[in-house]
Amino acid sequence: MSIQNSIDRITDILRRDDGISGAMHYTEQISWVLFLKFLNDYEDNRADEAFLEGKDYNYVLRKDLRWNEWASPKDENGKLDVKRALTGDDLIEFVNNTFFPYLKAFKSSTNDPKTLTYKIGAIFEYLDNRIASGHTLREVLDIIDGLDFQSSDELFELSQVYETLLKSMGSDGGNSGEFYTPRAIIKAMVETTHIEVGDTIYDGAAGSGGFLVEAFDFLTAGKKKEKLSAQEWKTIQNDTFFGQEKTSLGYVMGMMNMILHGIESPNVYKGNTLTQNIRDYQEKDRHDVILANPPFGGKEKKQIQQNFPVESNATEILFLQHFMKMLKLEGRAAIVIPEGVLFQTNNAFTRVKQTLLENYNVHTILSLPSGVFLPYSGVKTNVLYFDRKGATSDIWYYDVTPPYKLTKNKPIAYEHLKEFVHLFHHPEERNKTNAKLPVSSNGVEKECNNWTVNVAEIKDYDLSAKNPHKVVEVVHKTPKELLTSFKQNDKEINSLMNQIKSLIDG
Repeated sequence: MSIQNSIDRITDILRRDDGISGAMHYTEQISWVLFLKFLNDYEDNRADEAFLEGKDYNYVLRKDLRWNEWASPKDENGKLDVKRALTGDDLIEFVNNTFFPYLKAFKSSTNDPKTLTYKIGAIFEYLDNRIASGHTLREVLDIIDGLDFQSSDELFELSQVYETLLKSMGSDGGNSGEFYTPRAIIKAMVETTHIEVGDTIYDGAAGSGGFLVEAFDFLTAGKKKEKLSAQEWKTIQNDTFFGQEKTSLGYVMGMMNMILHGIESPNVYKGNTLTQNIRDYQEKDRHDVILANPPFGGKEKKQIQQNFPVESNATEILFLQHFMKMLKLEGRAAIVIPEGVLFQTNNAFTRVKQTLLENYNVHTILSLPSGVFLPYSGVKTNVLYFDRKGATSDIWYYDVTPPYKLTKNKPIAYEHLKEFVHLFHHPEERNKTNAKLPVSSNGVEKECNNWTVNVAEIKDYDLSAKNPHKVVEVVHKTPKELLTSFKQNDKEINSLMNQIKSLIDG
């Protein structure tokens, strides 16, 4: 049975449990069990390697609390030892009152945040067992025990399955949506930030760790890993990936996602990034590459706003200032922002954009189509690219235009971004694209989806994408259709007026 089939079975089992409510819960609960099985196989591998080298391996987990002792004890025939295997109330009592308190204490037992011990403690500090039935948990343990994470192929499949779990959690809507950025967008952003071994890569709103995982895959995929020296591999594992995540669930999911993908020691911590006073940052605190999709639409208190030169209650404008200050000299950044950041001209937005254009090189703006973050947000977004290599001169715009309207079931695909990635790396071809607009099969000129604007042409710091090649389609309606349209508009206006009136009266 494949890992995906096993996870599908577990999901069906957990949906029947009284303690589980929705995708967010079952993803969280599958995660901690999966992680413990992965940890068991990882430690067994390390112990085997140490034995072959004539060394001893010190297990992180105490012997009586390892997977093969409590989750799946075996008899002499290698079958589940039903006499020793806990189930029902006994299993739940053991997990809740013995095992989880033991794991939660790990973080305080070491001062070194790079160790596996610390990482385990940091994960379980914010986790609790929600599975109410010990019989349900026994079924889950038995299925996961059948998975073997000791080969690279199985680890790869595990990482893919976990991505699918996180995506389903995001698609569930609500607050869980903020943890998942579409893989196609992450991949395109990583491929256009010139990441190299030795760079430090930072995400101050890490969520489920998608950007850091994709950057790790970019640096180590295929034959790249074989060419890495021992020192380069150590650098990638210990001194490359940095981040913060405010929410407990996001932090737990992110840490597990990174470790399950092969980043053994991510420097990611739980905390509100915006509580840091950006005036205190020094060059040693900054990073070579910043990749992020920070939360937008939120509001921060005055106390938080005072950490920034330009005060605003809008989280998107605070995060933008944070990332600007966190970028090293010669550093590169790609950040998802809502459309409003580009076109708003109120005092705070204008001042931040003025600083951005004068002190940083905003070289690219990727205009994403509406619906990229459905179902949990319909806000139109852009990817803002800038580096710390001088002031802005020319901004290249690329407007992503999928052949269909994006919906929850028809999401954005990497295919829609392939041309952007290609043109990003081949600027000489952009001019050719702009110089001669493509013509469709029926001889009608099609609009060009990329163009360049000189900073001198920008008025009032409005950076929004305005395609000069846009073909305006004129729809000719009959008088009857126009009348129906007018009536519909009047109906919508009256409805909005009534809502406003009820708010005022209320």
